[in-house]
Amino acid sequence: MNGCKLILGKYHWKPWFSLVVLGLLLGCGVEKFIPEGEALYTGADLETIVVADEKVKDLKKVKTELNSLLQPEPNSSILGMRLGLYYHYKAQKDKPGFFNKWLNKKFGEEPVYLPQVNPERVENLILNRLDNRGFFYSKAASQIDSSKSFARVKYTAELPKPYTMETFQLEKDSMQIYGDIAATIEDSPFKKGERFDLSLMKFERERIDNDLKTKGYYNFNPDFLIFEADTNRYDNRKFDLFLRLKSQVPERSVIPYQIDSITVYPNYTLGDTTELATPKNVNGLAFVQNEEYFKPEQLEPYILFEKGQEYNARTAQLTSNRLSAIGSYKFVNIQFTEMDTTANKDGLGSLHAELFLSPLTKRSVRAELQAVTKSNGLAGPGISVSYSNRNLFKGGETLSLSGNFQYGAQISGGENENLSSIGGGLKADLTIPRLVPFSPKRFKYAVPKTKISLGGDFLNRSKLYSLTSFNSSFGYTWNANKYVFHELNPISVNYVNLTNTTEEFEAILDKNPFLRRSFEQQFIAGLTYTFTYNELVDQDKKFPFFFSTNIDLAGNMLGLVSGDETIFGLEFAQYAKADVDLRYYYRWAKEQSLIARVYAGWGIPYGNSNTLPFVKQFFSGGPYSVRAFPIRSLGPGTFTATDDNTTSFFDQSGNLSLEANLEYRFPIFSYLKGALFADAGNVWLTTESELTEGETEEAIDFNERLQTEGKFGKDWMSELGVGVGFGLRVDIQSFVIRLDLASPVRVPYWVKGQRTRTPFFDGGSNNLVFNFAIGYPF
Repeated sequence: MNGCKLILGKYHWKPWFSLVVLGLLLGCGVEKFIPEGEALYTGADLETIVVADEKVKDLKKVKTELNSLLQPEPNSSILGMRLGLYYHYKAQKDKPGFFNKWLNKKFGEEPVYLPQVNPERVENLILNRLDNRGFFYSKAASQIDSSKSFARVKYTAELPKPYTMETFQLEKDSMQIYGDIAATIEDSPFKKGERFDLSLMKFERERIDNDLKTKGYYNFNPDFLIFEADTNRYDNRKFDLFLRLKSQVPERSVIPYQIDSITVYPNYTLGDTTELATPKNVNGLAFVQNEEYFKPEQLEPYILFEKGQEYNARTAQLTSNRLSAIGSYKFVNIQFTEMDTTANKDGLGSLHAELFLSPLTKRSVRAELQAVTKSNGLAGPGISVSYSNRNLFKGGETLSLSGNFQYGAQISGGENENLSSIGGGLKADLTIPRLVPFSPKRFKYAVPKTKISLGGDFLNRSKLYSLTSFNSSFGYTWNANKYVFHELNPISVNYVNLTNTTEEFEAILDKNPFLRRSFEQQFIAGLTYTFTYNELVDQDKKFPFFFSTNIDLAGNMLGLVSGDETIFGLEFAQYAKADVDLRYYYRWAKEQSLIARVYAGWGIPYGNSNTLPFVKQFFSGGPYSVRAFPIRSLGPGTFTATDDNTTSFFDQSGNLSLEANLEYRFPIFSYLKGALFADAGNVWLTTESELTEGETEEAIDFNERLQTEGKFGKDWMSELGVGVGFGLRVDIQSFVIRLDLASPVRVPYWVKGQRTRTPFFDGGSNNLVFNFAIGYPF
């Protein structure tokens, strides 16, 4: 029987097992719905027989390709259950009911019966594909294996010795285009011994066409090329391959073109009458605009082609990308018009280039009402307002102003239930689409940008403290190529001022010198640099790789300038900090992937500092880290905060961080995705916090415990927090709402030798951690 069988062994019967058995019974039950005289098609098998004695190259790839031809697809099944088919049959009853109709609409499948299969057509497809891959004179056969209600088809393909290439030659004459083709095929994939492959020939035609398009051949087409294989010289399945142009190719298609004139419309709208405006010529480009929207002198460097230059499709595409990346234009349309279809005395045709640039709305305002919850139990409303002014100085500059205000109240019970916070901030960003003071033409791939930022924030925590901060930066961002991104901020300044501390908070700081020292040095001035290599931008890569590193240096220049530990009366921080993020993505099937990630970071305070500033320290735990532990609750080392006021406001941090993650992602239905994951990580201390004179005995004891339990040592692997879990993600066009449920496997702050637990089943507090987040964790 080609249906399904249910075999029960000696299992402990549990409720979930009953559901599985029920599902199997339902899946097997479709046989009774199959009409009399019909046979349900359950799929096909393909057996490939290689007649040749020698080993065939890429045979596995050929088999995979042949299997893709086995049509049609049978009804889907999981563990022998054809639930989609079952739901369809149930919905065909006279009174199916609402639930059966809904199941059929969402998951139902039309039955695939044997008459819908055409074995002869599949045989012809197999033979045609084998011919295309060099296995000429192959054989294909089929056999139907059927029972009362089910049927399968077995296909057999016999593959003879394939035809292989001996020589590859270009048939040419005196035309210039043959010389350019000859230069291109020096990098041809055709080598002696290669099997005849039609798809490779199509690829080579496209490759030659793309290359010719960069050498001026505006009207060339890959269909003008033809390959011919000659087997007359051989009797052992070998051939010579020849490439030539087809006969009667139009002259205009085999001559290169040069650009004789260029017109740019910087403020174009549909139906515009810009032809009435007087052109302004800059370096051979005519800029036409009734009212100056973009200064021609500022726009000209973004256009990479110029008068007298040969047509180059790659240059035109890069120019389009650069103009779009300025941030001022909604549409960029580049058109070329033939001025002369016959070659001049130099053998060149003539083109006129026109660039139609349609601006975005110059000003925009956006306001958002928010409901915010935080890991410390604070929740409340918020509002944010942003304003953008594009092309501010008619050179593509964008000014962005934003402000936000939030109020939060402690929603959890206990001693902190009357706490509240009020916070807000203002920020101004000026983005200039070039590297001041360098010309954009220095960077061919993409438009580099200069960004100047200035901002301020305030936070008032009732019964605790007030915190004001100011930050500013000056830096550059640019893409070196499709995968490589750089961000350099030679000036980065951050100042945080802790004021209005209450006696309660002062008591916390007195008992925790590490935390006090972190808050003291909050004037940070230095340099930051980020390098990113990201293959995820290429959707066709099956095994994309991601690498990112950040370097943060602070206090060096200030130390040289001031020669002291302070500047402007402020003690400044000195440290060096770096981190590395490595990810490897293994993709297969549809939307299924396995991601492995390793992260490491280390900060070294020196000079004025013996601890990193609080905002520069590393934290572990939370929805973007080790998800089986609450945010910022892991470490350092085996340290854990107690329940008293001594540490209840202490975010556990360190200057060394190590993390590793493994996640399997898969589709469930439509926009709903699933994930299974395992995380491991922690933070540690590698430097000692110095105590000042007059520290209390309690502070000394706390510092000693923190330094002892949080120190990085040879047993660091046994101090990793480890957790596993599963999650659901709603992914709508890259906007992701993520829900993850995780449970610890190893808890580093438990007694050594008793840190391992059974996830999800061991009792006790913090057994389950629920994470709600926006976006994927990595």
